[in-house]
Amino acid sequence: MILFISIILGYLIGSIPFALVIGKCFYHTDVREYGSGNLGGGNTARVLGRKAGLAVMALDLLKVSFLILLVKMLGGNDTEMACGGLAAGLGHCFPLFAGFRGGKAVAAMYGFLFGLFVVAGRSPLYFFLPLVIFLITLYFSGIIALASMVSAAAVTLYVFLQPEMTAVRVALLVFLLVIILRHRSNIGRMLRHEENRVSFAFHSKHYC
Repeated sequence: MILFISIILGYLIGSIPFALVIGKCFYHTDVREYGSGNLGGGNTARVLGRKAGLAVMALDLLKVSFLILLVKMLGGNDTEMACGGLAAGLGHCFPLFAGFRGGKAVAAMYGFLFGLFVVAGRSPLYFFLPLVIFLITLYFSGIIALASMVSAAAVTLYVFLQPEMTAVRVALLVFLLVIILRHRSNIGRMLRHEENRVSFAFHSKHYC
């Protein structure tokens, strides 16, 4: 029963499109109409500026973590928390409340790691290791898509090397596959050496 509840709640909570909410409520802008058309923090930052982008990233991360905490409070085990967190991540990518056009799963994956390993009282290394790898890759490459995929691959590999984490392994493998698939166009541009490089500071491009 808890497994069913965690999956349904996870998808519904994950479907909350914070990029759309913040864009329309505070900037009177639908971020889907600009940039990549993506409802993630990266596109929000490019369209509306750094503050809006960081707010969306934080909220997208926290909605997945909140779901995992909620499942834990209901008495859920690791498998139920992992399944609920994955459902929230899929809701983020394919949101019911935004025409199934959502983000690219990166913030959702970090929310999954933060909720399952930090909030739920396990080792924070599983959250901070990929974050450090993300920042290092971004610093040297300047490509957010590459940093996202490298960090997702690194934490998935790391978890696969650990014992007794079957549900988490499966969830992270799904996250990794979704992240790669959602970055197909970025991969093509990288192969053609056409992918935009960014600095750590986003410049506001507020379209109104």
